[in-house]
Amino acid sequence: MASYKAPLREIHFVLDDVLNVGSLAQMPAFAEVTPELIGGLVDEAAKLIENQIAPLNAPGDAQGCKFDNGEVKVPDGFADAYKLYWQSGWVGLCNDTEFGGQGLPYTLSKVVDELLCSANVAFALYPGLTVGCFEAILANGSDEQKKTYLPKLGTGEWTGTMCMTEPQAGSDLAAVKTKATPNGDGSYSLEGGKIFITSGQHTMAENIIHFVLARLPDSPPGVKGLSTFVVPKFLVNADGSIGARNPVNCVAIEHKMGIHGSCTTSLQFDNAKGWMVGAPNTGIQNMFVMMNLARILVGMQGLGLCELATQNAIAYAKDRKQGKAFNGGATIIDHPDVRRMLLTMKATVEGARVLAYETGMYVDISHHHPDPAVREEAQDWVELNTPLVKAFCTDSAVDLGSLAVQVYGGHGFIREHGVEQIMRDAKILCLYEGTNGIQAMDLVRRKLMLHGGRVPKRFFAKVRAESTADTPVGFIAKPLREALEDLEKTAAWLQESFKSNPDDAGFGAVDFLRAFSLVYLGFNWLRMAKAATNHADAGFRESKLNTAQFFASRMLPQVHALCANVRTPASALMQLSAEVF
Repeated sequence: MASYKAPLREIHFVLDDVLNVGSLAQMPAFAEVTPELIGGLVDEAAKLIENQIAPLNAPGDAQGCKFDNGEVKVPDGFADAYKLYWQSGWVGLCNDTEFGGQGLPYTLSKVVDELLCSANVAFALYPGLTVGCFEAILANGSDEQKKTYLPKLGTGEWTGTMCMTEPQAGSDLAAVKTKATPNGDGSYSLEGGKIFITSGQHTMAENIIHFVLARLPDSPPGVKGLSTFVVPKFLVNADGSIGARNPVNCVAIEHKMGIHGSCTTSLQFDNAKGWMVGAPNTGIQNMFVMMNLARILVGMQGLGLCELATQNAIAYAKDRKQGKAFNGGATIIDHPDVRRMLLTMKATVEGARVLAYETGMYVDISHHHPDPAVREEAQDWVELNTPLVKAFCTDSAVDLGSLAVQVYGGHGFIREHGVEQIMRDAKILCLYEGTNGIQAMDLVRRKLMLHGGRVPKRFFAKVRAESTADTPVGFIAKPLREALEDLEKTAAWLQESFKSNPDDAGFGAVDFLRAFSLVYLGFNWLRMAKAATNHADAGFRESKLNTAQFFASRMLPQVHALCANVRTPASALMQLSAEVF
């Protein structure tokens, strides 16, 4: 089966040498959070995750979740591991200390998320949705709701869900039909069905708190008429103890391509009791508090699987003897095409790690920096980076999972080695929390236009300054400048074409997001190459500089072809009748 060892040297290099995570301590909220503290916590998380959670990955996939008479049984070992995980404080790592959390940087929690998702992405969904539910209630809930639910959600003692999707309402939330009828005492009775609800039913926690999108009887049609409600599995008494069972019933679980250890449920709300969170008809805004951060989490899931695929492919290639390489090497790592695949994997995962961690740092800065102007700029970066992290890291998880299978050859196609599980687990990441096509449209339709185009201009200016500065790594700086120029020209084309022919912009959105992501990775590799130039470890330095060279010469030039695709009009293609397909 696939094995996992936390890439601690890589993680510390990115945090300390590339991104200067110690700068977070300059903010009063994190004054005591030194790089040594962050590094020590990452190391401790790695030990627990490697020893207790990674070994459950393959057995959990094989066993899956079982549904019987309204109850869901998770794979063996999951319940004990979850209890150990939350009691050790890892679920509440960045949650507010007022509600049981540790109050540590969001950045640190995302690093731990990468470790957890590499080790066992299905397991990671249980604490992941819990943190999302916590964030949504924290942002929009009343003081009473916060007091009732957050202390135990904040530690992970209770788990949480996000209940949006219905059979007729996937990406189009305007079609949500679940109804919430006022009871006259401040509570509501919810009636309707939800599907694809992650962690919707299990017995690992004493209670499950559902964050539900529903419609009031007199609400306007469409998304403007949606409200959010907190609906517990068990009602909570005034003293905080568990009360009566609420009629939120699991009627089925999904039989899925992957993430078998995660229970994906269909829930029926049979006049279940709930309480409105926030104001009436503001549900879509309230839900997106949860969803935007959830999209970054999904990107971390993709990053984790990228790492798992890469380290297993490299280990196998170093060991597998098959044929004789042109250079006389005895194992397949010396075959040119295998080496091409491995370098593609390394260049992708190591560059994406900088993107993901930097986005986490921008979240921290946007929330906690004392200077409003700094917070504003950081929020611009969060807005820009979120669709990149979500889409690029998850598309890459599928791509790198496929490359891992290719490196293994026929042995990769059978279950014994475990790399085929990476492909199966990875595909859902491209679909939930907004498909990657939706992420691309978010980038083109919203982020390019936001604040009069201010958001992408910040990126272009920063990359240009970094790549034109005096640098010892000109081998990547020059092609990065050329790719940036093409990307900037294409962004301007999209901004104009969207006004006159949005089909053109929509047709090229996915290619544009990939081009944008590759330029961002070029920016990351430029910074990594600079940081590695004087690294004390000669082997590490050589590996980094050679991978940077590979990215600069073999991957970054893809930007030009992608941009050319984007700027090719699609009117004729969009005018085709559906019958000709």
